[in-house]
Parts: sequence; C-alpha cells; structure tokens
Amino acid sequence: MTNHLFGTWQNQSLEGIFAECRELAENADFPTVKRWRENGGKVLGHFQVYFPEEIAHAAGMLPLKMRGAPVEPTHSDSRFGSYLCSILKTSLELVLSNRVELDMFVTHPICDAARNLAAVWGRNYSYPCQILYLPQNANSKASAEYLRGEYERVKGDVEAVTGSKVTDEALRNSLIVYNENRRLLRQLYEIKRKQPWLVTGFEAYLLMTVGGMILREEHNELLKTAIPLIEARPAKRQDKIRVVFEGGFCEQPPLDLIRAISQSCYIVDDDLLIGLRWILEDIPLEGDLLMNMADAYLEKSSYSPVQHDARKPKEKMLLQRIADSGAEAAIITAAKMCEPGLEDQVTYTKALDEKGIPYFVGEFEENMTSFDSMEIQLETFTENLIFS
Repeated sequence: MTNHLFGTWQNQSLEGIFAECRELAENADFPTVKRWRENGGKVLGHFQVYFPEEIAHAAGMLPLKMRGAPVEPTHSDSRFGSYLCSILKTSLELVLSNRVELDMFVTHPICDAARNLAAVWGRNYSYPCQILYLPQNANSKASAEYLRGEYERVKGDVEAVTGSKVTDEALRNSLIVYNENRRLLRQLYEIKRKQPWLVTGFEAYLLMTVGGMILREEHNELLKTAIPLIEARPAKRQDKIRVVFEGGFCEQPPLDLIRAISQSCYIVDDDLLIGLRWILEDIPLEGDLLMNMADAYLEKSSYSPVQHDARKPKEKMLLQRIADSGAEAAIITAAKMCEPGLEDQVTYTKALDEKGIPYFVGEFEENMTSFDSMEIQLETFTENLIFS
C-alpha cells in the first residue's frame, strides 16, 4: 500500500513498532480516521462486540470499532442515565466532541443499554443510526437465514450512504483481506499460548487494537512484519504464572492495567476485543457470501457473555480456553456497570471453584487512572501461586 493511514511503524524495530502502536491506541483524536476523511473517505462506526466489517469495507468505507476512549463524557453525560457503563458515554462523546466524524453508526442488542444506543445517537445526528439484530436464538434452524437477511439490510444502507454497489466480487475481495487478518491474529495468539515470553499480553494487545482504527490491508501488513520479529526475539522464559484474562469482550481495560498484569503474569489467552477474532475459520469464498458470513458467525465462532448459544455454555468455554492455553489461573474481570459481564462472573467463578482452578476477580473502567490496589492484590495473588 502507498497511502497509509498509519505508517509511522514502518522501518522500526520491534520495540519501535510497539511504541508507535501504543501512541496511536492512546490518541483519542483518532488521527487515522481524520486522515481517511481528509482523503474523501466515509466512515462506518460500529459498537462492540461483533460487526461484519467486510460489508462496509467492500463499499469503500473505513469500519471503525467504537469501543470508547479514556475521555471525560463532558457532552454525552447529559444524554444518558447515571448507572451505565463508561463505554456507552465515551463512544458518543467522541463524536459529540468532534474527535470522530461518522457517516453511519450501527449498534447491537447485546444489552439493554446498547440496544437503546442507536436511538440516543440518532437524536443527535441525521446520518443512519441503526441496530444490527443478531440472532437471539442462535440454535434455531432459521437463525442463519434470518441473519443473512439482516446483513442484506445493512448492506443496502451502506450502499445508500456510499453510493457504491457492494458486488459479489468486492465482497469476496474483502473476505480475502479479513480472512488473512484473522489468520494472522490467530498466529499471534498461538505464540502467546506456546511461547508467551516472546510477546507479552500487553504487546500483543497493542498490535491487535490498532486494527480497529485502520484498514485491514494495513493491519495485515503490520502483523506480517511484526510476527516474524517476535518469533526471532531473543527472549528468555521467566518464572511467571500463565493466566487467562476474561472480561474484555466489550469495554476495554486501561492500557496500563493490561501492562501491569503482563509484568507479573503471562496472559496466554483472553477475550480482549474478541470481535476482531470472533470468526475462528476462514469464511468460504464461493456461493452465497452473505450466507457464508452468517453461518460463520453462528457455527465457526468464539463465545461471549452477549451471545446466547446453548451449544457454547460460557463456563465450559472458559474452562476449555484455560485448558487449551495451558493456563494455571484465571483473571475474571468486568467493566463497572456491565450487566452481562458481572452476571457471568458468578457463573465463571462457580465453575472454577468446582475444578479447583485459582482465580482473581476484579472490576475496571476505561477511565481508571489509578489501580494500585488491584495491582497489589494481583501481585499477591500471583506470588502465592508461584510459592504454593
């Protein structure tokens, strides 16, 4: 690619790449989005957890993962009630404060608050603000056909916004790009599981999170450069506890919290930004592409507190994640005021207790500036495990 939205990482050492990714991840002004718009591009913002970005990408839009930011909700606070998670307020704050400009916004009925987000957003902006209704009963025989219809509906709105027809050829090309992106992320996570001393959970997160702010072609280029450098890294194994981090499916923990955990533990697997890795296999490129995408969402996907699938009991999926990654313990977290996350903490801890797997429970908020108490508790937790 010649015109990069994020090109400062090029010709850098691995440490330099991490530094550039962190600088972009911490920049609440989203310079890559501004650069895209300056070049005449349109932007589709979508709320967590999963959105079929290939549809927007095929129409020439920049899909932007709206996952909040560490900003004060100065403008958006008056649009919401008090007892809501931070990500809702800060996501809207980004547009109300003119940090981000969108041409379309999509949310999902993952919780009561998110279900109402399109209506709140739509009162403030004239561009399309809608809900993608993902299947509530993933086990129904009609789910795939229903979801295909939802994808078709969203595709029509995207075409109306862009004035571009999403052809099968364009969608197939986008699927190729996204299939490659998911393969590269799986490769990165495989290193985390098998050789976590080569890349910390914090470093892997930096490489992953920038993918939600740039074109996937650019992200693929970044990952294809960084992964070989990671594999060749002359790092030595340390005496750290292997843990699974659970609770980052929607609102994201502060970067410094992830860094602090990575200093005392090997994060060998997690659900951070799980929407970027939701599809676990390549989506087929032949036949009805929208149906292939719908089928992949239902049949070739990960798990989350916000998807209700009787075939994927969340506590069993967590235990499987722990077993597959060789983790010795789990860190079970939830964003403050996150109803799905806090409810599943009870389910998770019960299952871990029954299996005798050590765990740490905590809450976070994206705007947290001090978590000394949590950090001290985590250090005590890991030290006790090491010496037990």
